[in-house]
Amino acid sequence: MCALALKSLTLSHFRSHRLARVSVDARPVAIYGPNGAGKTNLIEAVSLFSPGRGLRRASASEMTRRPEALGWKLSGLVDTQGQQHEVETWSEDGAARQVLIDGKAASQLALGRIARVLWLIPAMDRLWIEGAEGRRRFLDRMVLSFDPGHAEATLTYEKAMRERNRLLKDQVRDAFWYGALESQMAEAGHRIDLARQTALTRVQSAQEGAQTAFPAATLELQQSEGEMPATEADLKEALSESRFRDMAAGRTLVGPHRTDLYGTYAAKGIPASDCSTGEQKALLISLILANARALAEDVGAPPILLLDEVAAHLDAGRRAALYDEICALKAQAWMTGTGPELFEDLGDRAQRLEVTESGAESSVVQR
Repeated sequence: MCALALKSLTLSHFRSHRLARVSVDARPVAIYGPNGAGKTNLIEAVSLFSPGRGLRRASASEMTRRPEALGWKLSGLVDTQGQQHEVETWSEDGAARQVLIDGKAASQLALGRIARVLWLIPAMDRLWIEGAEGRRRFLDRMVLSFDPGHAEATLTYEKAMRERNRLLKDQVRDAFWYGALESQMAEAGHRIDLARQTALTRVQSAQEGAQTAFPAATLELQQSEGEMPATEADLKEALSESRFRDMAAGRTLVGPHRTDLYGTYAAKGIPASDCSTGEQKALLISLILANARALAEDVGAPPILLLDEVAAHLDAGRRAALYDEICALKAQAWMTGTGPELFEDLGDRAQRLEVTESGAESSVVQR
């Protein structure tokens, strides 16, 4: 199996890093240092080698180093299945970030075709007990890892829905204004639903077929009301029939934006939301690993994994098991923790970076 890895990374005026250069190989990367030193900033930079706003979902202006606020730039060498790509991404004066791949201007969507990146961060620990929006975001990141075109379908759907919602709030009743928008929503919405169902099938299959120390989760898509229309035509009809109800609410009440991800601890048969904090974390790790295994089967290489403070809520046995699974996958996993002792079980299977802070500026040293 060919490796997918970020072989070099340069950060310029990004968050707490004025200038940092890192050169690594395809092995896991253990990053340690005190809280607030800039470890998460480092892996956030790696997350921007994929489409979107990165693992913190921050705006471009929020990522610039203060107080200079000059803008920021990231560059790196991505090795994907034997092919190397030079990638640069940056933002100036808070503007939307730009992307160059091999010296040519590219869209963010193009990043998804050369690098698949999955992450698990502490903010996601509440996934099963927070609102449905967070679970949809988690689900769509999973889908995007399999199907980079999913982002385009999502953007098309959301843009058309915003226009439809504007008409609803303005109490526009003329059906003429709704027809084209609802056709766009139906076509894109059906694609979104099919892609989500396909991704869940792949991930569940990868869970069930693996010997792992982490519990499997049974996953199901649910609508906040009723069921998701089965076909594009059904969704278009449902949108048309729902206009007056939607007008009263001031927003669209049917479609994939109303989908929720429901998880169950398979072995115990209890909802993930009722599990202990440690069990919820273990279920999340299980899904990330299953996603990675399924991708490795589909595209011939595991994705890059970003695991922030991954040791939290894991006992020593599960921590060692996680490292064994990552190494068995041959995945380049960037993992953070407060001290080097958290990564002792990795031995020479990993490379190590120490992050320190002095005068509000982060430094990275390879150990």
